[in-house]
Amino acid sequence: MMFCKVLLCSATLSLLAVSVESGGGSTSTFSYDLSGPALTALYNKKVYLAEVMRRPLGNLPVAVGIISHCGVRVTLDDGSKWLVHKGDGYGISSQTVVTDARHMSSNWRVISSKNFGGTRTVSGLVTAGGPNYRLFGDNCHNACENITN
Repeated sequence: MMFCKVLLCSATLSLLAVSVESGGGSTSTFSYDLSGPALTALYNKKVYLAEVMRRPLGNLPVAVGIISHCGVRVTLDDGSKWLVHKGDGYGISSQTVVTDARHMSSNWRVISSKNFGGTRTVSGLVTAGGPNYRLFGDNCHNACENITN
């Protein structure tokens, strides 16, 4: 019986997804879609399309210039889509993180796109986004620019 409770709890935790895309700011709880070898495989995948995306901050009704959150949605060779984005408190060892694009709210809008044709990897884009977050000079908008250049 105890094994079933642990298994049920573990399955429930596996299904939870903290969606930092829908609100602004950081969370103190982390939920992972991938870990271990699956995460390593994702980081080594080639990126074919990168789309710079923006959404309103927090509960604001519109995204206006830097008063918004920026991320880069990438499409891989298998057609899967992932969001590479940066925010204060988004990650543990790096504030630039990768989340499954299915967690994105409908408030995101495509700003521009770039065809990488498989010349970059997810890991390379996360590295370009940078590990640290600062509101001025090292924020989500700076990360988007660094990722797509």
